[in-house]
Amino acid sequence: MLRFRYALLAALVAGVLHTAAFAPLEAWWLQIMALAWLAHLSWNAGPRRAALLGGAFGFGWLASGLWWLHISMHQFGHIPWVLAALAVVLLAAFLSLYYAGALALAAKLRQRSPAWHALTWAACWLLAELGRATLFTGFPWIASGYAHTTGLLAAWAPWIGVYGITALAAGCAAAFAALGRHAWQPAAVAIGLLAMGQLLPQNFTQSAGPLRVSLLQPNVPQDQKFDRERIEANLDRLARLIEGSRGQVVVTPESVAPLPLAYLDADYVARLQRAASQRPLLLGTFLGNDRDGYVNSLVAVGGREPYAYGKRHLLPFGEFIPPGFGWFVRAMGIPMDDQARGPHQQAFAVGNQRLRPLICYEDLFGEDFVDSVVGEGAATVLVNVSNLAWFGTVMVLDQHLQFSKMRALEFQRPFIRSTNTGATGVLDHRGRVRSLLAPAREGVLEATVEGRRGSTPYARWLKALGLAPLFALVGAALALAWFQRRR
Repeated sequence: MLRFRYALLAALVAGVLHTAAFAPLEAWWLQIMALAWLAHLSWNAGPRRAALLGGAFGFGWLASGLWWLHISMHQFGHIPWVLAALAVVLLAAFLSLYYAGALALAAKLRQRSPAWHALTWAACWLLAELGRATLFTGFPWIASGYAHTTGLLAAWAPWIGVYGITALAAGCAAAFAALGRHAWQPAAVAIGLLAMGQLLPQNFTQSAGPLRVSLLQPNVPQDQKFDRERIEANLDRLARLIEGSRGQVVVTPESVAPLPLAYLDADYVARLQRAASQRPLLLGTFLGNDRDGYVNSLVAVGGREPYAYGKRHLLPFGEFIPPGFGWFVRAMGIPMDDQARGPHQQAFAVGNQRLRPLICYEDLFGEDFVDSVVGEGAATVLVNVSNLAWFGTVMVLDQHLQFSKMRALEFQRPFIRSTNTGATGVLDHRGRVRSLLAPAREGVLEATVEGRRGSTPYARWLKALGLAPLFALVGAALALAWFQRRR
């Protein structure tokens, strides 16, 4: 029993190291090593002990990777720090159940052959990651594939996407763990897959020409954003930033105008229209009414024709209230806490480019907007507008930037980001940072982005089939493992 307790502690530490594989360190190799250690610890464990090991790993990973959530609850929701920390602990414990279940299933289906067991283990891990990404509206923050926006597995992104990379990483990890069973063949296959990625074709899109953009970072403290006594001064600062911008299009962060558009002063709206007379402005605000609800939106001011994009994938607790949790959201005091979903909307045309907006963490769900990057009228530039001031500037800004890098790699589209406090920047179609503003500073990033046309293999099959092929692969692998087990 004492030996197993040490194994649990080792799994917990491995989970914390797993977090270090993500931004800001981006140590992709550490992700595989941490997961390999978990596979080694659980290789011969029964279902119950394997579940405990998976849960300990998941808890260490997600508690250390999501600790910044307590800032919004304590500093802005005025919940005592002990209760805020407890809420993060409970969330991490709940999410770790996916990985506890995955390892219990892998133990139940354990194969005699190390190669077959490595395959089964990887399939179970992928099932857990897909479950976290899709159930209860999905919360795939720092899913394990995101650690590979750099390194040897990044080349697979335009072919199989983040969850395909998740499966490859888990398979490599389990294969390296098999070395502890004196089985070198799985590790040889894993090394071959890592090397193969460097030989895959990578050029699937073509230049659509340059576009000059002005990306605003107002740096409004979150405790002042909805303060009625400060809104007027903050809006004046915003207008001055817009008036001084020089790009062909100006992009503001999410909800930078913290009032519904209809409530803004008419003179102020006229001021924005004058500033946007020569080039369009994409303004973060709210649309709607009390009856139908308010939609977190990005509205075009100026431009050739009316345009508004409304957020579709809402954040539980922050933007819609799950049944039975109204008391918690009210205690947090979150403004606009129960929003409506926006209608389906296509990209926004600027010159020869088409910009596809995404609001806040919508860029985690490539399967939701893949139709925007395939076919006629596809977007040439992806745009994210966010306000992460709720969560401070440590770790969370780098993590969110890394998710945009993965989308850029998957779809081979440049990504521009306008945020309140960071990370405001420009990524090219290879996921490389071309320009970046320092966090927590007011400023305007004037940059040129090269739009892209065309579609990657991943974009084409994801649009046609969604995530179904990955679920089918998991089902086939587990069915084969069950058949082998019965034999």
